[in-house]
Amino acid sequence: MYLHLGQETVVRLEDIIGIFDIETSSVGKETRWFLSRAEKNMMVTNVSNDLPKSFVICNDNGTTRVYISQISTATLKRRTGFIESL
Repeated sequence: MYLHLGQETVVRLEDIIGIFDIETSSVGKETRWFLSRAEKNMMVTNVSNDLPKSFVICNDNGTTRVYISQISTATLKRRTGFIESL
C-alpha cells in the first residue's frame, strides 16, 4: 500500500517511520535540530505549495528521507487505513 503526500508524491506504508504535526512537533529543540540537519544533508523533500502542516519521516532504501506536506496529520493517518485504539 502507498500513502499520497501531495504533488504526485507517494511513499510505501512500510517505509514510514512517523507522521508528525509540523506546528506542534517543531516546538521541541531536538525536532528543530533534526529537521535542520536533514535539510542541510539534503534529505528533505517539500511536497507543499501551501503552508506546511505535517512532515513524514521515511526509510528510503536505508536512507532517512523527510517529506514536508500541506496535508494534515489526521488526513494522512486516515489515508493509511490504520485505526488507533484508545
